[in-house]
Amino acid sequence: MQKLLFVLIFMGLLPAASLGAADSKADYKNGDRLTQPAPVDPASAGYKEINWDALVPKGWDPIQALKGMDLGKLKDTDPRAMDALQKLKDTWDSAPVDSSWRGQRVRIAGFMVPLEQGRQKITEFLLVPYFGACIHMPPPPANQIIHVISAKPLKGFISMSTVWVSGTMDTAHIASPWGASGYKMKADLVVPYTESRR
Repeated sequence: MQKLLFVLIFMGLLPAASLGAADSKADYKNGDRLTQPAPVDPASAGYKEINWDALVPKGWDPIQALKGMDLGKLKDTDPRAMDALQKLKDTWDSAPVDSSWRGQRVRIAGFMVPLEQGRQKITEFLLVPYFGACIHMPPPPANQIIHVISAKPLKGFISMSTVWVSGTMDTAHIASPWGASGYKMKADLVVPYTESRR
């Protein structure tokens, strides 16, 4: 049943707090999202501020593969549960993107998942919409993961750092050990997120 909790949380059937706190220092719980929009700082002028919902194509149903299944009654060892999780993973890894974002200069807030391990400076990371994604919880759909390449090496950030990222969007399916991304961004500016959260 534990493996199915993330599905129920993403579907909005359980509160994110049901998975418990993952890092008391960060004071976020698995599934927590950042508040958007926030006041634009002068350095990010010229970028359109967006939220994560804007990246999901209209009409796409992320749980279509699970329609008709009563997930609350399945145990992790039930072959139907394993089949449901595999279907969900396949669907989310190939989630469609909105190609209208190609070439758009955007600003978005999220949580950082560094792709370079053991380095003091970060140049490549995944940006995800909620705390714990790809680390403490399975990854979200590919259209909710942005593969970010920073124009300058970044210092002072760690896994699950909250950041604002400003840069130029593109679409590209990129697989990584932490999840498949459907978007990529050349980041001009990455700054700590300082606004209050929900």
